[in-house]
Amino acid sequence: MAKKKFYEEDLLELEEQEKDEFDEEFGDLEQLYEASLRNVEEGAVVKGLVLRVTREGVMVDIGYKSEGIVPASEFTTDEIEALSAGDEINVFLEEREDSDGNVVLSKDKADKIKIWEQIAKAYDNNEVVEGKVVAKIKGGLTVDINGVKAFLPGSQIDLRPVRNLDSLQGQTLRMRILKMNQKRGNIVLSRRVLLEEERSKKKSDTLSTLSEGMLVKGTVKNITEYGAFIDLGGIDGLLYITDMSWGRISHPSELLMVGDQIEVMVLKFDRDNERVSLGLKQKSADPWTQVEQKYAVGTRIKGKVVSLTEYGAFVQLEEGVEGLVHVSEMSWTQKVKHPSKVVEVGDIIEAVVLNVDRSSRRISLGMKQIESNPWASIAERYPVGLKVEGKVRNLTDFGAFVGLEEGIDGLIHISDMSWTKHLKHPSELLKKGQSVEAVVLSVDADKERISLGLKQLETDPWEGTIPSRYQVGSDASGTVVKVTDFGVFVELEDGVEGLIHISELAKDPAKKIEDSVAIGDSISARIIKVDSADRKIGLSVRAQQRGSERDELDEYRRSQEKPDQSLGAVAKKSSRS
Repeated sequence: MAKKKFYEEDLLELEEQEKDEFDEEFGDLEQLYEASLRNVEEGAVVKGLVLRVTREGVMVDIGYKSEGIVPASEFTTDEIEALSAGDEINVFLEEREDSDGNVVLSKDKADKIKIWEQIAKAYDNNEVVEGKVVAKIKGGLTVDINGVKAFLPGSQIDLRPVRNLDSLQGQTLRMRILKMNQKRGNIVLSRRVLLEEERSKKKSDTLSTLSEGMLVKGTVKNITEYGAFIDLGGIDGLLYITDMSWGRISHPSELLMVGDQIEVMVLKFDRDNERVSLGLKQKSADPWTQVEQKYAVGTRIKGKVVSLTEYGAFVQLEEGVEGLVHVSEMSWTQKVKHPSKVVEVGDIIEAVVLNVDRSSRRISLGMKQIESNPWASIAERYPVGLKVEGKVRNLTDFGAFVGLEEGIDGLIHISDMSWTKHLKHPSELLKKGQSVEAVVLSVDADKERISLGLKQLETDPWEGTIPSRYQVGSDASGTVVKVTDFGVFVELEDGVEGLIHISELAKDPAKKIEDSVAIGDSISARIIKVDSADRKIGLSVRAQQRGSERDELDEYRRSQEKPDQSLGAVAKKSSRS
């Protein structure tokens, strides 16, 4: 019995000892568990172990007494498919226990906190960040940096103001952070500072390597009337319009556009003032050095009409070499008023080199010289005295132009239209389009003139019938056709007029001449002058009146003398008897 009691006591002692050890060990575990729970704080990003992936979400163990579920909506399809049990992910602990006792977790918030940490690090270290332009807003652009929205002011987008902000929509840009406030969620970016840094580095590199005579590549940055600015890499060079082409251009836009990549030659370089003069035409030899050999006078050429002016057409003979066809050299026969009547821009024409002036960079061309000059044989084809026929092409104050053949006109001067009529204008005798006959009076091939006569088809009446029909001292009658301050013109017959000078009119001194005589009046006068050389007949009413008075007096005297003679004869006869 004593022995049994001894065993029972040992067993109780052992049980108490084991119990104490268990309580001590369990207490330590409970303390560790409690400690682990205290380390999981709300509002922190923690690592979690993926336990299971379902349609509703991802079950995550963060080492707390219960698991949490991250909604599937916070994962992309690719992320969900890539997850499996045992993977570790970062989550944000929103609540340790909700109303159902579950841990509330968020992957989105964890990602954003991580991104903000990266952004803050980039801001502190002045590092470059990348963002995608998502919207245009007042004053600038909204940029997405891995899900965080930032503001890019318009003044910080580029080195120059960007007019079309919509063109940047969807583009990914490299920028620096100017300001940030995580609590307010504000981030201000700048792309310009990066561009300025890049430009400064390029400028330094360019200045260190640039030298006169070298060929460099650049981008057309701006175009003006006098030239184009070329970005050579941080420094701009000026390409003057006169250095763009050996040929003639009126505006730089004929050769270049903003954005064009071109290769140019450095003509002058002022390192101190950072000024660069560029040349484009200097990349090739000056074509004008060989023009005298290639385009000798008399050479027949083909070229393209590139420009028209009032005085002629410019023809491109080759790149950088142009010649001018003056309007006077376009046709032997036509009077070309404007080159557009003969050629158009883009036409390929033939011409002959008339003159070359290399120092003035001028080449004179002639189109009409391709064909023979019809005026060279004009004297043989139209000898003086030849009777010709043609249509009146044009009327002027001084005469009528008559077409003899294509491009050849003859002029009938107004003085050669009638022997007797005093014409004020050719239209009194001729009409445009009328067919007429004429006589060739003279030909001047050098001045390209043919003089024609219409009246020469008939005999000059002043050399024949008129002087015999109108003799001084005889009387003539006619109709008043014109009244002037100095006298009255009287038409004696068709084409024959006489002038009664004011001093030869019988009129009341108190009246004006136009009050005494009117156009259409019939009048009779005595011929006092006939001048065949000047083709003039002088008339006098007063002379006619004086003649009539003298005749009447003579008649009276004759009538008075007859009785006297009878009485005398009677007296004589009486005395004899």
